[in-house]
Amino acid sequence: MDYIAEAQKYLFQNYTRFPISFEKGEGVYLYDENGKRYLDLLSGIAVNILGYNHPKLTQAICEQSKKIIHISNLFHIKPQIEVAKILVQNSCGDKVFFCNSGAESNEAAIKLARRYFYDKKEKRYEIITFEGSFHGRTLATVTATAQPKYHEGFEPLPEGFKYAKFNDIDSVKELILEKTAGIMIELIQGEGGVNPADKNFIKELYNLTREKGLLFIVDEVQTGIGRTGKLFAYQHYDIEPDIITLAKGLGGGVPIGAVIAKEDIAKSFIPGTHASTFGGNYLATTAAKVVLEEVLKDNFLNEVLEKGEFFKEKLKEIGLSAKGIGLMIGVDMPENIDSKEIVKKALQNGLIIGTAGKNTLRFVPPLIITKEEIEEAIKILKNCL
Repeated sequence: MDYIAEAQKYLFQNYTRFPISFEKGEGVYLYDENGKRYLDLLSGIAVNILGYNHPKLTQAICEQSKKIIHISNLFHIKPQIEVAKILVQNSCGDKVFFCNSGAESNEAAIKLARRYFYDKKEKRYEIITFEGSFHGRTLATVTATAQPKYHEGFEPLPEGFKYAKFNDIDSVKELILEKTAGIMIELIQGEGGVNPADKNFIKELYNLTREKGLLFIVDEVQTGIGRTGKLFAYQHYDIEPDIITLAKGLGGGVPIGAVIAKEDIAKSFIPGTHASTFGGNYLATTAAKVVLEEVLKDNFLNEVLEKGEFFKEKLKEIGLSAKGIGLMIGVDMPENIDSKEIVKKALQNGLIIGTAGKNTLRFVPPLIITKEEIEEAIKILKNCL
């Protein structure tokens, strides 16, 4: 079967796909239908943090699928409760809501912020986000995404969003009005080009939200669950967000999203205000429990930080200046080198990497990657350059 022709015939053509189909994965490697091996430094776009065919994750998914995959949230789901407990005990939050994706997590956070101030009888509903951000593809989250290219063709966009300049506190102050409900930010912008927030800026921003009575919402969809060498990226910044959103790595490849919130804010989601049919079902939370248990093992997160620094040093050795924290790394390429062409060349040579922002190479490998595998990737990348 010519699957590429079949894909063009039957699928929406809203993705630019490479002409490759993978048959299996093992550790940090993928294998195509011809048996060719690829070293994966994209991990399903920061999703497969335990790599492929992880024995504990695979076993847990298989065993759970033989019992119950899904029931509704009209009943108690034991692994859902267990995952919520782990998230609360390892964060500054008190309560957890489960959904299925990053966009759904951010959509829920936006709704929660509005409902919170509605319950307080305050007419606050505007959310300030940042230029270069990415928060999802629903109408609300694409509007929260302060990149005009994602807005084109979907107007009129929902009202209630303002855009400040990343790492510029004065631009935030100018936008705060009586109707401002909160600030939503990625501490490392992912799709925007792997741009870390300045620590002094975040401290000023956090203090500003305390002073003005605003909610501080941290989008940890890409940075959460160990990606930066801590369970959550906010833990690098000495702050305590009111709301944290998660997805991507939480399920290790099984779709799941979550919102963690402080007790008094979470109270605003009473029965009938928000829900998700599939959110936090047996299969997804069983996977998430294994992922969290693995990531929270002794030294796992320290090793992510160590491997991230090792990766950046190796990139420097081949003339590339890297940015990012942990194993969320970006390299801004000079204008005369097209990052997308480098991605294509790397793929031809058995290396999977990605792009972000205007012309940035993005590296978000499985967190289980070894230093030897990083060195292997560097050799391939060097040849491509």
